[in-house]
Amino acid sequence: MRELESLNGEMRAAGVWVFAVGLHPPETATVLKASNDEVLVTDGPFTEGKEHLGGFTVIEVEDLDAALGWARRLAKVLSPLSIEVRPSQS
Repeated sequence: MRELESLNGEMRAAGVWVFAVGLHPPETATVLKASNDEVLVTDGPFTEGKEHLGGFTVIEVEDLDAALGWARRLAKVLSPLSIEVRPSQS
């Protein structure tokens, strides 16, 4: 975690860091699904699987290449976990 906090600090210093957050395990999830006028509430993750989202980091950079540069560094810090990069809609 020390390496992760160091990298987050570098992202802050570079002015690209927006926020980052870790998530509790998937079994702590509550799922809500609307159907007509009813909302069904169930415990547990939406899907069962070996992999799950453990947290996320939002950065603001000029292009995909810049995002991938930071993601490569993040992947090394969080190895063997996978890092997925996606643009936001805003």
